Amino acid sequence: MTKAKSPAVKKEFRHSKKWESYKLFLYVLPCLIFIFIFHYLPLWGWAYAFFQYKPGLPLTECKFVGWQNFQALFGNAVMRENLFRVLRNTFGIQLLNYVLMPVPMLFAIFLSEVASTKFQKVVQTLTTLPHFISWVIMFSLASSLFGASGVVNSVLNDAGLNSINILTTEKHVWITQALLGLWKDMGWNAIIYFAALAGLDQEVYEAAMVDGASRWQKIRYITIPLLIPTFFVLLIMGIGNFMNSGIDQFLTFGNAMNKEFIEVLDLYVYNLGIGNGQISFSVAVGVMKSLVALVLFAGANFASKKIRGTSVF
Repeated sequence: MTKAKSPAVKKEFRHSKKWESYKLFLYVLPCLIFIFIFHYLPLWGWAYAFFQYKPGLPLTECKFVGWQNFQALFGNAVMRENLFRVLRNTFGIQLLNYVLMPVPMLFAIFLSEVASTKFQKVVQTLTTLPHFISWVIMFSLASSLFGASGVVNSVLNDAGLNSINILTTEKHVWITQALLGLWKDMGWNAIIYFAALAGLDQEVYEAAMVDGASRWQKIRYITIPLLIPTFFVLLIMGIGNFMNSGIDQFLTFGNAMNKEFIEVLDLYVYNLGIGNGQISFSVAVGVMKSLVALVLFAGANFASKKIRGTSVF
């Protein structure tokens, strides 16, 4: 029979367990403070959507207009047409991004199959580096490669072929921007898959090897199915950011030739607020975008829970 723990031992155990919980909370606290300051505190700015704000005046001295800015989203024909145009661009580019979403997972799988560890590290470093480079520098690199006088067109001209306009045309601007985004973030997005691969049970692979499974069969029937849950979690979280296409990329690559198809919702809000001075209306558009994103995320999470039995929360 085991001896019962004395009250002093029990008290010390509870105190130690409580202190461990405090330490875990202190680890998380900086992240909570960061999220509160940069994600929740700015929500008070939604109040500008209900006023006719004029720069330089405090909000209390501005005219209260209620839902007028929200009604103008769909009531004004010009505004409605512009909104539908930028929504079309946003959905088009983002859908292509989601089509390309499995690429980082496949990249991580194939790179992990390479025998040379040094080669793996070099490739992973080179593919992750663009994530930390600004879109301005990425534009310079893209112009040097695909611009009118870039490397690709110079080679085509020397070969007697017609040059191609990749950055200054509206014909394939969506796929171009999606591929540029993949170029910039593929290595960074693959990091979580490398971590997931490192945590897979190796006994499953050993059993498959005993059964005579080839390398491709192990990838198809073991690796990919085991990574699918991670992929779906990232997909659900990505759907929550479906409307957040960002500004930097499209502001940098935008020009007179492709403006009609490259202006996404975030860039439209920026142009309205900063370019045209319609701050209150741009805030109203931003509020609507956040609400739509919340609905998309909740819907995707609910669907995943019903279909697959797993969800983010």
